[in-house]
Parts: sequence; C-alpha cells; structure tokens
Amino acid sequence: PVADIDLGTTATPDEVMAIASVNGWRALPTGIAHGTITLICDGHTFEVTTLREDVATDGRHAQVLFGTDFNADAQRRDFTVNAMSVSADGTLHDYTNGEADLAARNIRFIGDADTRIKEDYLRILRFFRFTSAYGEGPLDPDALHAIINNRFGLKRISKERIGQEILKTLLTRRAPQVFKTMSDSGILQQILSGIGNPARLDRYIALDAYAGRQPDAIARLAALALFSTNDIPRLRESLRLPNADTERLTMAGAVYVPMQGLHHPPDKGRLRELMFDHGKAACALALSLAHAQSAAAIDDQAWVSASRFVADTPQPTLPFTGADLLARGIDPGKHVGLALKRLQSLWIRAGFPKEPQDLAALLDAATSDVANSGSTPPRK
Repeated sequence: PVADIDLGTTATPDEVMAIASVNGWRALPTGIAHGTITLICDGHTFEVTTLREDVATDGRHAQVLFGTDFNADAQRRDFTVNAMSVSADGTLHDYTNGEADLAARNIRFIGDADTRIKEDYLRILRFFRFTSAYGEGPLDPDALHAIINNRFGLKRISKERIGQEILKTLLTRRAPQVFKTMSDSGILQQILSGIGNPARLDRYIALDAYAGRQPDAIARLAALALFSTNDIPRLRESLRLPNADTERLTMAGAVYVPMQGLHHPPDKGRLRELMFDHGKAACALALSLAHAQSAAAIDDQAWVSASRFVADTPQPTLPFTGADLLARGIDPGKHVGLALKRLQSLWIRAGFPKEPQDLAALLDAATSDVANSGSTPPRK
C-alpha cells in the first residue's frame, strides 16, 4: 500500500513556499537545508524536494546545490528502483533501468556500488532492507562485495538510525535469509556487538504465520539476538532501544532464558506461575521463543496447546489484600507484609484456587503460620 507520495521539482524551496501560500496549503520547512518542504493539502501530506546535485559528502550527509536536471538528480540516488519518477501526465521517467530491476526483483546500486556507499554508509542497511522487502534470489554480488569492504563505515551512523533500520528490516518478507547474509558477511556482528541466530528467527516467523499473529519487530529481535539476560543492555545500547522495548525484552528474557533447551513446554501450573510473576505477554513471547529454539515441529500439539493456554487464561491476580489479614487479627505494618507473602506462596502452591472455601482455608493457614511463628500475635 502507498503510504506517501514524494514530489521532485525544479522550483526552489522559496518558490514552493510561495506556491503553497497562494493555494492555501500548509507548508512546513522540514528539510529546507536540503530542499525539502512538507505540504499538507486536504489532509494529505507530500514531501516536495527541489532537484539536487551533490557537491561533497562525508559518508552520511551531503552538501548540495539545487538543480534543474531530473537525470542528474536520479543518478545521485541509492538504488535503481528508487530513481524512477512519474510526471503529472503519467509518463514514467527511468534513467537507471529501475523498471527492469524491479520486474526482476533485483535491488542494485546506481552506478558504482562502492561510490554510492561511501556517499552515505546508511545505504548498507537500506540495501538489506529493500532486498528483504522487494528482492528475490541471491543478493546482488557487486553490492555485497562493496558492503563488506565498507562495513566499518557503519560506525559513522547514529545508533538510533541503525536501530530504526534493523527493526524495519525485521518486519520484511525475507528477513531470515537477509539476516543470515548479514551474519555471514560480518555486518550483523558489528551492528549488534554480538551474534545473531537467523535460523531461530526463521522458525519464530513461521510460528507467527501458523498462529496468525501480526509481525512484531521487538519479538523478532528477541528471536534473532536474545540468548541471555546479559544481551538486553547490549541490544539496548547497540540499537538505542526505547525504554518500553527494553522492558519488553527484559520481561521476556526473564522467562525465556531458563526455558532454553526444553524439548517440551512447562506444564500449566508452571505457566500460571510465570504469568503471575512476569505477565501474560512476556510468558507468551518466551514460550514462542522456546518453541522456535526447540526441535519440535511448528504445529507440535504440546507447544501449541501451551501457547493457547497462556492466551486463553486470565492473568492470575492475588485474590487477597492486606485488609483481609487485618480482618483476621494480624497487626498492621510489617506483620501484614509477612503474612501476605506467606499467603501468596500458599496460593501459588495450591494451584491458584478461586473458590471461596479454598481461599478461606488459605487465609487460615497463612495467619496461623504467622501467629505460630511468633512473628506477630493475633490482635484481641
């Protein structure tokens, strides 16, 4: 689906702003230093960029001059499939053979791949993303050779931009195959400061498809690169992950790491405990990661049944409060906390009962144990 429409023009940014003013369009100078104005027309957003020619590049940003040559503007772009344009009358303008490459599902740098990469090292990651989303067959050998030779240029790219590209690529069609190539060529290790497991990612994506789940970039990142809890701060730093995403990995890792190597899923009692301690979402993700890591088939009924159990079971919530213990005569303060902790342990051990008579029996046991231990006498 088309998410945005970008326009190229010989008009300068000042001229674009003037045209917008005459027509009553909102104009935002979002990238005016590089010739880009964002226009908002009838609720639709368009990026309008003046044709450019590069004067100098530093591996990430370019000094540009505004131009009037559509061919020259196309030649400075990254891939042939990204250099096509359509004029208002519907005519396709293709100066780099992009239409043929797109038909062949071939993602290829314009001209010399080494030159294009040195202009902007982010193009290394964009190559993998576009290949994963639109390509078919082996990756372009000239591009891959130039990427390997220039891989250390990625150190000049901000970790935020690297993280954005990696998460976008994880959601693309050929992510496992492309990440395997990135791993084999040493790119992935440099980006993540550690290893990846494209095979586990492949199985996890297959599980997503089997279960009908929507693609989730952070879950797929866990499938690719989470092996121990020590990996989480490394991934957070390497990709500048937001706090919410880091927390998701932390919670899932706490459940998943002890599961590694399991050939069968935990039983329902243990799953309830994990859900109670870490939440349904973390438990569900960890279970899928463990399934992907195991040798079990994608439709293995033991793993599938465990996943359904987690999905269908309400989040366990302790059915007691401090007020229940005060009503049983436990003194306020730390004694209530001790009794509540004991009560929680008994409730979990009993299998998370819900019936009133069972809950009352647990209250009796918890308050009796605290009283008998001498920690606190019941209030008279």
